[in-house]
Amino acid sequence: MPRERAAIQKTLRLSTGVTGPRLDELTIGVFTDFAMCFSDLVSTNRQPAPRLAALVRKAEGAERLTRMKGGLISLTAHVGNWELAGRLLAGRTNRTTHVVVAEEEAWDLQRWVRRAGGGVRFVTRSRPTISLDLIAALRRGEVVAVQGDRALGTRGDVSIPFFGLPAPFPLGPFVLARAVGVPLVPAFCLLDADHRYAVKVAEPLSVARHGEEDAARAWVSVLETIVREHPTQWFNFFDIWNPSGT
Repeated sequence: MPRERAAIQKTLRLSTGVTGPRLDELTIGVFTDFAMCFSDLVSTNRQPAPRLAALVRKAEGAERLTRMKGGLISLTAHVGNWELAGRLLAGRTNRTTHVVVAEEEAWDLQRWVRRAGGGVRFVTRSRPTISLDLIAALRRGEVVAVQGDRALGTRGDVSIPFFGLPAPFPLGPFVLARAVGVPLVPAFCLLDADHRYAVKVAEPLSVARHGEEDAARAWVSVLETIVREHPTQWFNFFDIWNPSGT
């Protein structure tokens, strides 16, 4: 996978400053951690909730979720076991969690990685009525889980400095939060040293009037910190600073 390897190495150089053998070591670590997270996802996806809880060593900041009333947007990224995080979130909030996903290229994987149930409902991003569905869910006091690290290649993207270079990020989650008047809560499910997971829930972000871009910049700052602390767990296999490859 030379293209993906080159993209990973560029990300690691910018986020950690490492070169040489250490860069090669971290690159292998990205593929290793991805395999670990994916295998955990497949093996636990049909297991009861207690099995998921047994994989979690700690949940830092989880009390922020349990004490919040009304709808909220859980904002995450392709970091650690983000698919597993959606199920854990549903269990902690006792509210239906609508996980927004892209069309799966390998359709035969759907039954393994995106099995609805247990308070989780997967919503495909290409659905014509998705915006109305998500607004309705938030107004009912439910949770919408969305990733904020992949630009869509549309006018809805905004350029934000990321490790010193401008990169496009999606503005949609912040527009949605502003429209409904709900907070965005950055949350991550990170692979820990003992091969269990640490859930990290950061301070909620609010979106002021005409403040969507400011909120997006605050989110990117949170993402930078997470990627810097866990460089082998951001599973981004393309050049985020040059997504068109030109």
